[in-house]
Amino acid sequence: MKLVRFGAPGVEKPGIVDADGKIRDLAGHVTDFAGAALDPAALAKLRSLDTANLPLAPAGVRIGPPIAGTRNFVAIGLNYADHAKETGQELPAEPILFNKAPTSICGPNDDIIYPKNSDRMDWECEIAFVIGKRARYVDEADALSYISGYTICNDVSERRWQVKRNGQWVKGKSAETFGPLGPWLVTTDELSDPHNLAMSLDVNGNRKQTGSTSTMIFSIPKLLAYVTEFMVLEAGDVITTGTPPGVGSARKPPEYLKAGDKLVLKIEGLGEQNATVVPFTN
Repeated sequence: MKLVRFGAPGVEKPGIVDADGKIRDLAGHVTDFAGAALDPAALAKLRSLDTANLPLAPAGVRIGPPIAGTRNFVAIGLNYADHAKETGQELPAEPILFNKAPTSICGPNDDIIYPKNSDRMDWECEIAFVIGKRARYVDEADALSYISGYTICNDVSERRWQVKRNGQWVKGKSAETFGPLGPWLVTTDELSDPHNLAMSLDVNGNRKQTGSTSTMIFSIPKLLAYVTEFMVLEAGDVITTGTPPGVGSARKPPEYLKAGDKLVLKIEGLGEQNATVVPFTN
């Protein structure tokens, strides 16, 4: 299934994408894609619905982030071998963890706000996975049973804040709108192999990132097992898994985003994001 949330920010409704690519309203069957509603067993009940009999969402409606109620937004650094190579760093022996503030989450096509005092804003196309039930000391072999589905994440980054502001990555990763998610939550039954998907990111029509999830260093089950060694995750929490090569900071010379830039992110089977960078306003 491709699950979606649509409507104005803060009042999104749950929906499902039908066989013709149209969004159908699920509000009569589930309140929202949050908490217990993200349990894989709860999602399985939606598969029996005849989507043709569900109401259509309004044409042109805004698409929001595909899940709600996220309390922990964990990110993985340097998890693609080809990206680690372009940065000149050795492959990590263990996953590198950092957090993005949940308040950074926005819809896949929402404007990305250029923060105050920023001058090195960068892009990162990533596959993220969403936790479907409480995850504590998860065994790698059982990891997929804890995942409700996959989505695209743009791990927007302010590199000066990330690297030069005392070396704490969370500072450069957590600004408002720095975590676009969506357009869909693709359930695990529909995406049988998340480790062999083509990925791309364009800025103003120019290809910047081309890659594949096949170059991940640590697999998704490995990451979930590893993260839950250190913290408990709850339904709706998100882990975004790293990016392929082509980030702006690693280009020669470096390239950074500016107000007016337009980004298109694609991951095979997960859809497409379209966003515009806009200047900060009070």
